[in-house]
Parts: sequence; C-alpha cells; structure tokens
Amino acid sequence: MDKKYKILIVIAVILIIGIVIFASSMGTTKDDNPRHIVVAMHNNIAEPDSGFDPTLGWGCGHQNYNPLVQSTLFKTDSNGTIVNDLATDYEISSDGLKWTVHIRDDVKFSDNTTLTASDVAFTFNQAKISHSELDMTNLESANATDNTTIEFNLKEPRSTFIYDLRYVGIIKEDGYNNETYGENPIGSGPYILKQWDRGQQAIFEVNPNYYGDEPYYTQITLLFPDEASWLELAKSGEADVIPVPINGLNETIEGYDKISLSAGRAQGISLPYQEDTGLTTDAGDPVGNNVTADDSIRKALNVGINRTEIVETTYSGHGAPEYTGVDSRDYGNPDAIVEDGDINEAKRILEEGGWSDTNGDGIVEKDGMNASFKLYYPSEYLDRQSLSVAFSEQAKEIGINVELVGTDWDTIYANMYNSAALMQQTSPDPYKSIYQQYHSKEIDTNYMNPNLYNNSKIDDIVEQAMTTTDLDASNSIWAQAAYTDGEGFGPAGDAPWVWVATYNYTYFVSDDINISTDRPDNLGNDILINILEWKPN
Repeated sequence: MDKKYKILIVIAVILIIGIVIFASSMGTTKDDNPRHIVVAMHNNIAEPDSGFDPTLGWGCGHQNYNPLVQSTLFKTDSNGTIVNDLATDYEISSDGLKWTVHIRDDVKFSDNTTLTASDVAFTFNQAKISHSELDMTNLESANATDNTTIEFNLKEPRSTFIYDLRYVGIIKEDGYNNETYGENPIGSGPYILKQWDRGQQAIFEVNPNYYGDEPYYTQITLLFPDEASWLELAKSGEADVIPVPINGLNETIEGYDKISLSAGRAQGISLPYQEDTGLTTDAGDPVGNNVTADDSIRKALNVGINRTEIVETTYSGHGAPEYTGVDSRDYGNPDAIVEDGDINEAKRILEEGGWSDTNGDGIVEKDGMNASFKLYYPSEYLDRQSLSVAFSEQAKEIGINVELVGTDWDTIYANMYNSAALMQQTSPDPYKSIYQQYHSKEIDTNYMNPNLYNNSKIDDIVEQAMTTTDLDASNSIWAQAAYTDGEGFGPAGDAPWVWVATYNYTYFVSDDINISTDRPDNLGNDILINILEWKPN
C-alpha cells in the first residue's frame, strides 16, 4: 500500500477515535428513539453539586429555570405572564405580610402519593433553613391550614414574593433527607430522574403521574459541558440542543438550526460610586475610587460608548443595546435612557466637569489626577473578555483610560468596591435586579450593589415598590427608581453603571426538533421552560 494512503488511513482512524473519546467523555446516550433527546445546558445552569433538590437551589436562586422533576405553584405562559400551576388562586393581606395560596387536590407525586399543602409548606420552610443561594430570609413561616391551603407569613411586605412562589419546586415531606434527596428526587413535575452519572449526564424520563399534558419527548438527557466543548459537541452530533459559544455565533452546522433567544441578560460595567476616603473592607481591600466617583466620568462613558457597535462586533448581532439593566422588563423606564455613541457630547460633559487633556497624551486629567481606572472581568468567559476590550477601546476615544484585568471571581469580588467590574444580571425579579442592586447597603461580601450606589430618594422609591400589594402598580413604581426628576440608577440619572448590552442565549437546535418560538420573551436563559410544547418537525 502506498505510504501516503497509509498515513491518511492512520489520520482517519485517529479522528474517529477522537470523536468516540469525546462522546464517551460527555457520557451521552443519544440513541435512535425519536422521542428521546439530548440537551446540553448553557453554563449558567451548572450540574448541581447537591443534586436535584429545589431547597438547595435546583431550578431557583441565582438562576431560575425549569426543575423538570418538581412542579411549582405558578408558571410562566407564552406571554410571559405568571399563571397558576399547582396553585388555583391566591390572596394577599392588606398589610402585605400574609400570602394565602390555594392548590389543586388532584396532584400525585411520582411515587403515587398525594401532594398536599403540607408538602408545600415543608418545602418553603426547608428552603428557609437550607443556607443555599436561595434567598428566603424574609419568610417567617409557611403553614398548611388544610390539605389545599398554605399561608406564607413574611417578616416584611414584599411585592416580589410571587417570584419565589413561581420558581421553587415542591418536594415531598414524608421521608425527605437533605443528604440523599438530590440523588433520588420525588416530585410532581413532568419528568422523573432515571439516572445521574456525576460529571457526565442526567437522564430524565416521563412521569406517568404528571397531571398536565404529556410531553412528546419521553426522555431527556441533560449534559453540563464547559463552553470550550460546545462547538465540538454540535459538530459530533452528540446532542440535539447545544449552546453556541461566542466564537461560534457566525458558524453554521449541517443538521442544526441556530436559534437566538432574548433573555434580558444585561451585561454592564459597575463603577464605584463612592470616593476613596481611606475606608477598607474587613479583608483590608480599599473602598471607593476618586475617578469613577465623579459623575461627569460616569455620564460621559454612558453617552460616549456605542452600544450598537459593541453588540454587532462582540455578539455578532445576537443581542441588543442595554442602558439600565432592565430596559426590556415590564418595569423598564425609557426616560432613563440616553443617546449614546456621541463622542463630542461625552467630551463636552468631561470638559464641563473640569476634565481636560493638558499634556496631549489623549487622556484627560483633573486636579492632577488622570481619568484612569481598572476594569476587572472574569477571564473564563470569552464574551465578557470581548466586551471589556471593546469598552476600553471606546473609552479611550473620549479620553478615559480603562486598564483591563482578566481574573477569577474571588479577585473581582475583592476589588469591586474600588474598581470597575464587569457584571451581568438576568433575573426578571425586580427584588434582585433593582432592590438588591441599587438600595444603599453596608459593605459585605455579596456581589449586589457592588459600586455602593447610595441615594436616599431612590431608597424610598424601591421600598415603596417592595411594600405595595398591587403587583401591577409596583411595576410603575420600580420604573421611577431608574429616573425621577434627574435622579435614579439609569444613565440619565446618577449613572452608577454603564450597562452595555443584552446578550441573547443562542442554541444549535437539531432541525428534527421544533422547540417553539411561542415562548416567553426575555426568558431565553431557561431553554426548557416550554419543554411540554416541544415537538418533532
């Protein structure tokens, strides 16, 4: 045999072995059954260390998504409205401290036992003491008053409590063990956990006791790959639904459609709002930054950067400009938005604020201080690295030097009170996206309100929004916090952030599958939110 052909055969064998090794390392069990699918999860939904236990964060907490195994009291319909699931209706007391929820009486757990109000109360009380990322600190107690009624008693009124009721999956009280439940969860959702191979996959099969419509896909295999392997996973055909990495947004792969889903996933730059007065954190890290504490710096950046250009270059158009972090939510405020991409206006704002380039180096100064600061970003994410580079380059055009520091989250958290930090938020819950982000607070180790934004007028507004019992009215109150009479967290107000873009969640979806575009807007981070509507093409 010709030597050249021997070499080609060897190369071909190596490639085949490589694909086999890659597939086996992911542990996929993709088969020919048309009602079985394999879904690779986006890195915002990691494999749960503690298993599939909602009281420890599965399906809720920092990220919100379909828990599959468990049902929730409420769900989100295709219009994005929160509607009944296990619940049949609810009432809120006049003081906002008691929420009474009534539930269905025809729901069975996967082990054929009946789900009652006692299981619901137990779930929330367990979540309260679980010390997970799920924030239940405002829940005083949950009590079942009969088999179909639960009373939730809050420490303080919270109009956003509906989001906790929406996302916490209900577990079975009898026999619950917090050390073992996550591996063998019993729930009333559309699926049952069939098999969990840690570090590889979790396989779910349809729950015959499910009270809702039976899903077409009777088995779902979830993979939790890192972003570096997404493209190869799609090219090998080992999964039906796969996230698209930022370096693959312009790629096409035979056999897959590319679907871009809005998620309200706002990415932006937190700018320290306080001056450096010598104050330090308990760990000794400095607090405050004299450059970013100057409002002309913050306002000039908000006006001067070109968000549309960043969306096109960084995300290949799979996103939208973002100005307040909540532009697309029901509580967004268009009055808080400014015209951007105006370099001349940005330079005018700086000059009016006392900043000028006296030495001709292209960077403005004020009182002997250069307009220069560090921007920390998580180096593990390609999209955030790309955004940081684009932001730095555009900032230099208006005379501001942004020094980039790609690092880990511990280092970012240690420096977020003294330097700019690239953050993101996705939650539709205004308690997380507005109250925690902008209500004044003490220095702590949490990542909420990293720039220590402090405005007593805005505090009053968000407190009012939190305590109202009229949920529709609360949206208009939340909106006022972004801009009211020249103040607010938006760029037209105090501008403590430079929100830049919302980055869509983009997926390669097998052209054999229709995941339905009739799905809630701005919840693209939860790819499985409408799994019951998925059908074959």
